[in-house]
Amino acid sequence: MTSGGPRVVGVIGGSGIEGILEGGAKRSHRVTTPWGAPSGPIEEGEVGGTRVFFLARHGPGHSIPPHRVNYRANVDALRSLGVDAIVTVSSVGSLREELAPGTFVLPNQFVDFTKSRPTTFYDGGRVFHVSLADPFCPDLTRHAAEAGRTVGTPFVEGRTYVCVEGPRFSTRAESAFFRGFADVIGMTLVPEVTLARERALCYVCLAMVTDYDVWAERPVETKEIIAVMKANADRMGRLLRQLLPTLSAAPTCRCARALDDASV
Repeated sequence: MTSGGPRVVGVIGGSGIEGILEGGAKRSHRVTTPWGAPSGPIEEGEVGGTRVFFLARHGPGHSIPPHRVNYRANVDALRSLGVDAIVTVSSVGSLREELAPGTFVLPNQFVDFTKSRPTTFYDGGRVFHVSLADPFCPDLTRHAAEAGRTVGTPFVEGRTYVCVEGPRFSTRAESAFFRGFADVIGMTLVPEVTLARERALCYVCLAMVTDYDVWAERPVETKEIIAVMKANADRMGRLLRQLLPTLSAAPTCRCARALDDASV
């Protein structure tokens, strides 16, 4: 929490949700960090009285592929602006028949299949081993689930997200393998979620299913994913406008104490 005051929320997302700030951005921040620059300017504004900072994960014009996003700079830049909770919007593929395109999912676990991304702020000097047994903030998750029900777009809860390196899509063999332990597949959750925990931030992922992964015997096509994203942008915008004002109250979670017992 920032000085005991209202919680400040960072939103990381992409196309379709840039317009959530009421009346547009009041200020644009260009931040530098020890890990370089974030994906782009961070826009500051309000949603329902809650102070919100918005960052486009893939940069202006969606120019940064998932494996090249500077996740450390993104998370650290938001923290430097006073953010203590991060809400992310991510597109995912479905590994389950019942999770059709257009479904909104609240993951409660993840499996990491990324390969070459820096995954920690602690590369030397001080060493921290943070717990990720429960990687998503229970307080944010509860509020998100309530917001989904309120606006008539309920989330499917309690699912596992497998994060892959990208930017390519899966082979059929990989997709069949991932179905053995995961429900949705994406390219952006890791290391974003782990870095948020290392900065003792609340974090939740609002995942939107855009397609069936290739296990469904039909190759994934980017143009179809984009069409579903556009069709659901208004739904996600309504949900965020319902959710964000509920997050300014003091949290009931222990995310801010994530580093208390993690130091070696």
